[in-house]
Amino acid sequence: MSKGIPKDVLSAINKKAGKNISENAVKKLAGTVDANTLTDEAELRKLIKRVADMAKIKVPDSTMNDIVKAVKASGMSQSSMESLIKMMIKK
Repeated sequence: MSKGIPKDVLSAINKKAGKNISENAVKKLAGTVDANTLTDEAELRKLIKRVADMAKIKVPDSTMNDIVKAVKASGMSQSSMESLIKMMIKK
């Protein structure tokens, strides 16, 4: 993400959230993510909650479980987080 967040992702986040979330806010949150965040279930749940809080979106437990399951099953790395974001936005 060093070149910035793709405009379509940021636009989709803002549209879904119904508010303007700045690129800097997203970058700040992304800066807290490391390899452990994606492999430790408790850390992953904290990240999902922080994203939901930032976007003021309620994430039901069933959706949280689906996201955690998808991340674990895919062996997702930080570089593939953008794909997950796009997938969640299209739901």
